[in-house]
Amino acid sequence: MERIELQQVIPAVFADTPLVGSEVWLCRAAFERGRSYLIEASSGLGKTTLCSYLYGWRSDYTGTILYDGGDIRGYGVNRWTELRRTGMAILFQDMKLFGELTATENVRLKNGLTGRKTDGEILSMLGRLGLTDKADSPAALLSAGQQQRVAFVRALCQPFDFIVLDEPVSHLDEGNSALMRDMLLEEAGAQGAGIIVTSIGKHFDMPYDKIIRL
Repeated sequence: MERIELQQVIPAVFADTPLVGSEVWLCRAAFERGRSYLIEASSGLGKTTLCSYLYGWRSDYTGTILYDGGDIRGYGVNRWTELRRTGMAILFQDMKLFGELTATENVRLKNGLTGRKTDGEILSMLGRLGLTDKADSPAALLSAGQQQRVAFVRALCQPFDFIVLDEPVSHLDEGNSALMRDMLLEEAGAQGAGIIVTSIGKHFDMPYDKIIRL
């Protein structure tokens, strides 16, 4: 996948709400593979909703979302399954980890579907983010920042044309944020992938090709 385009998209919940200054809603917005984007928004303006639309979790909008010119409303289950396995990676704001599983087990769930990383590479990635001693701990016992790092590693355990990160550093200090940024740029660079980051304030300190106001 090379291009994502939104044409006059508006969430149903905002249908009767005046929106002033948005560069996404009720506009034409595009994301190109190989480029990085920061979507800035105040709370409640729909950044998590946008991420859900791009990943196919929700479709409660009017307007059109196109992947390489094809309307995603026409995608069936098989198409979405393949896209999420090989074309679109995501770091959810609420992480969506299984609390009863360990950090490593949560990552292996995704990697088992893609075969992207070896066990050694997974442990190395967790180690780079300071999680070596938490690898065998249940996710439910980890801090929010630790869970965010585990979910990030899981998101990287697949091939992708685009990676969407919804407030990826909301629970992190500058040091861990920088470590994640470096890993993100390495993985996305190796795959020639596009990066879409949302933020209500904190975000990766990196050069974005375009900053968009939601």
